[in-house]
Amino acid sequence: APFRLNCLCGCCWALRPRYKRLVDNIFPEDPEDGLVKANMEKLTFFALSAPEKLDRIAAYLSERLTRELNRHRYGYVCIAMEAMEQLLLACHCQSINLLVESFLSTLRLLLEADKPHLHILATSSFVKFANIEEDTPSYHRSYDFFVSRFSEMCHSEHEDLDIQNKIRVSGIRGLQGVVRKTVDDELQVNIWEPRHMEQIVPALLVNLQQHTHTSRYAHTHVESPAEQTEVCFRELLSRAAYGHITNAIRPVLMHLDSHSLWEGRSFAVQCFQIIMYSIQSQHSHLVIQQLLGHLDANSKSPASVRAGIVEVLSEAAVIEATGSVGPTVLEVFNTLLRQLRQSVDYQLTGYYDNTGKRETTSAEEKTLQDGVIKTIGSFANTLPIYQRSEVMLFIMGKIPVPGIYPALGCSQCVCLRLEGSRMIQVMLLKSLLQVSERYESCNLLTALPSSFLEPLLSFTLMEDPEIRLLVLSILTSLIDRRHNAARLTAASVMFDVSVLELKEDRCSRQDNLFIRKNAQRLYRHVYLTCKEESSGRGHYQALVTLLAVLSVELANEEVVVDLIRLVLALQELALSPHECLSVFNRCGVHAVCAAFLNLLSQLGPPPPFHLHITQVKTKCLMVDETFLFVQSKICEALTGSSYSAHTERFNTPYTPQLTGTHTHTHTLYSLVFSLDLFLRSISVSVDTLGGVEEEERRRRMQVVERFQTAPFEEIAAHCGTSLLQSKLDQVFDLIIRPPPSPSGHSPPRSTPLYGIKFPDLCVY
Repeated sequence: APFRLNCLCGCCWALRPRYKRLVDNIFPEDPEDGLVKANMEKLTFFALSAPEKLDRIAAYLSERLTRELNRHRYGYVCIAMEAMEQLLLACHCQSINLLVESFLSTLRLLLEADKPHLHILATSSFVKFANIEEDTPSYHRSYDFFVSRFSEMCHSEHEDLDIQNKIRVSGIRGLQGVVRKTVDDELQVNIWEPRHMEQIVPALLVNLQQHTHTSRYAHTHVESPAEQTEVCFRELLSRAAYGHITNAIRPVLMHLDSHSLWEGRSFAVQCFQIIMYSIQSQHSHLVIQQLLGHLDANSKSPASVRAGIVEVLSEAAVIEATGSVGPTVLEVFNTLLRQLRQSVDYQLTGYYDNTGKRETTSAEEKTLQDGVIKTIGSFANTLPIYQRSEVMLFIMGKIPVPGIYPALGCSQCVCLRLEGSRMIQVMLLKSLLQVSERYESCNLLTALPSSFLEPLLSFTLMEDPEIRLLVLSILTSLIDRRHNAARLTAASVMFDVSVLELKEDRCSRQDNLFIRKNAQRLYRHVYLTCKEESSGRGHYQALVTLLAVLSVELANEEVVVDLIRLVLALQELALSPHECLSVFNRCGVHAVCAAFLNLLSQLGPPPPFHLHITQVKTKCLMVDETFLFVQSKICEALTGSSYSAHTERFNTPYTPQLTGTHTHTHTLYSLVFSLDLFLRSISVSVDTLGGVEEEERRRRMQVVERFQTAPFEEIAAHCGTSLLQSKLDQVFDLIIRPPPSPSGHSPPRSTPLYGIKFPDLCVY
């Protein structure tokens, strides 16, 4: 009986299927000896010769691996995985699908075990599988488990730091393998779905954030999670198509929000630098749009969070310097300008929400505002010239008009609104300066159209000295196409023009058209700016620089003569006893005259002109001809040169001129004044009119004179359309009243006469 049993067992083993015997033969007696290579070659040859047996070979290998795993014989587990890998590599060109299901189920088994080295083993096998290019599609594979498990490995918190590092690196490589395996196969699971991206992206960012540990791994020759993460993250983003960008970026924003990483800003900037450099360039504007939307969504967040998002936007704009920020260019600037206005409201109220519970400080909001202004400049610099012009016009249209403020209730609200409007004016002008500093155009008619120049010049007459200085800087930067302004800021009576290294270029036809059209407007504002009592050293230096840039860029004989007339008028202004200028202001105006004429005398006028300029020593305010520039001597110096054709213009002293637009505006404000007088005449009885005092009459005459002679911008700085509307309302209220009834009570009118809508045929 025993003999029969032994023979039966031997016969049973010999009668087993050949593929099972071949599989059993690859396992050595001692697992430390490793895979039996000769027998593995026989198994591979058999699999290639009989591909229909591949599924059974894979199933039996999986069965053997499971049995060895349950017995904790991990050496044989490694041998079984190695055999499956070799079969995959050898048979992928024919019938790899017959192997894959058993292979993936085996990997799941290893990843579900509680041994880190098995997780690493399974991940390594999966990466090898992911690198195999399959010839035949698969309709039923699922990688959901692997996405979840590899993402979980990326968050490992193993107590042994070295093991934790190995697990995390394996998880990252596993995710990279899933991406490679699925991203280009439409029949596979869509890896770009939000449910997958919300697992993959945070897992990568957690490890990317730990860049501080890189130095520790540098000495051990072990790759750090951060390094591997960056490689994986870049590969993921580089494969993202147009419709996938949103799903890939949204988890990044959510992660930065939930971990308060905007406030640190360095990691957020690093993260989006990787994103912007990795995605396809034609998709970069989608990232910008998502950041802008996220900025709007965080409008009620602390200033540090908003400032962090703005800084990321600024850095992203520098990288995305492809000449366009997408189809909605103005949307970018509209969002940023809206953030500026909102920040001003928060700064004035001290709270960044509507409930009045979350406090903010002026310093925090100021940091945000500076960041927004910088970002506006960064975005503008990525645009072509024609779009920068549109942006400047757009920003100009957002600046509150001087003197026009909505009617508010309490005086405190009015003061806050006035201060808020002033702050917005300053910040938007700073934004314009950011755009204009790198604006390069060969045509000033395009750079400074009337629709932009007129409202810009209106701010030169504002009482706020900071606003006036900003306007002068913007004008200078737009006119200064040869970039001489930086050197001209040092212009003085000792300035040497040779340091500018000027080219002898004549004005173009477009430049001549520009200066003929706008010269008087520019001169008038320079003249009126010099009369401002709040002007400081910076203002006078800016005026000299502006006049010098005009001379360098646009000067011809006619322009030079007009500039000299302007300077002589400024000299008379500084000497006039009727002007309420301080000693400092008078000295400043004299300094402007001396510095500019010294520079102008070196730019082309004949030597006698330069001789006269150098003979004048402006050292004091004494009304002595030896200390002043003399018109007759200047005319004599220019006689006989190309300037002599224009010297007769000196016979007419320079006075500020009003343009057609200003004339219409004077008519408007004269109407306001007339309405005011009309109201006064209605409200004052005949007896009172007969006793009007001389002082009241004189005051009204001054008002009349101001409205008749003052420029539009000066009037606009003191009164706005709200004044006109209020006067009109009062007039209509007085003149459109129903007649008194016999009972003495006037019946109320539901709709005032001026508010009734008449048919078109009844209106002439």
